[in-house]
Amino acid sequence: MKPKIFIDGEHGTTGLQIRTRLAGRDDLEVLSIPEAERRNRDMRADYLKEADVAILCLPDDASKEAVSILEGHNSTKIIDTSTAHRVHPDWAYGFAELDRAQRQKIVDARLVANPGCYPTGAISLVRPLRDAGILPADYPVTVNAVSGYTGGGKQMIAQMEDAANPDHITANNFLYAMPLKHKHVPELQMHGRLERRPLFSPSVGRFPQGMIVQVPLFTADLDGNPSLADIHAALGAHYEGQDIVQVVPFAESVQLARLDAEELRDTDIMKLFVFGSEDQGQVNLVALLDNLGKGASGAAVQNLDLMIGHG
Repeated sequence: MKPKIFIDGEHGTTGLQIRTRLAGRDDLEVLSIPEAERRNRDMRADYLKEADVAILCLPDDASKEAVSILEGHNSTKIIDTSTAHRVHPDWAYGFAELDRAQRQKIVDARLVANPGCYPTGAISLVRPLRDAGILPADYPVTVNAVSGYTGGGKQMIAQMEDAANPDHITANNFLYAMPLKHKHVPELQMHGRLERRPLFSPSVGRFPQGMIVQVPLFTADLDGNPSLADIHAALGAHYEGQDIVQVVPFAESVQLARLDAEELRDTDIMKLFVFGSEDQGQVNLVALLDNLGKGASGAAVQNLDLMIGHG
């Protein structure tokens, strides 16, 4: 029997992407609630309970409500794409490449929290250095990032694309979350294994999909004063044996004059780069990904496949 999949919130940006990705698959049965009934709690409850896997593409409070509907109904597995459960101890974090054990944790889990797009990039750079004993737990980590505007959902898409929108955004690139209290920081800190709250400064560019995440470091403040090659080797060893997170060869990285945030648009992979200056003792670690691919719907489908034994 085919696994039944229900996307709760399939009409939002992430939900639509997931629905499109699953549309051509004949190994699944996708349950779809009529758009006019999407706020019908009783009907949603029926769909949630009928599904083998429910993918929640909802705001935090609505996701918590959906989880409460399924309380005691353990036959339905859940993937939550909101921030509601990413640091909850009972939920597996849905970044399969986080470490050697994480893939199996997702396979065995009933509850999986899909990562945020920015933390996916930042954690992919920080976690290997923590696990390798290179990055001290109390290092003052800073993360600078730019994302395509689709990461802001339907509201921001309308603000960026519709000139008649009363809240139309005319900027080509804008900084936000200036008080440094972005909702992604807790998961970045927890899953990056950082004792000190990282400083995270995000921005949005006038392009739909794509993302660059940067973590600059001083090598003299790292354990063992590693070279750029040492840092690259640690990343390479961490991600060896899989093909989704790709560490770009160091020799290739040093030849680059620029990096395009949209390079991986419509893909589910993520590329990691090591840039820097050996004589200045400075390194800039960079993750490149599609904010709607590995940063959202692509990761959700990857987790789904692991949870139903198709990954």
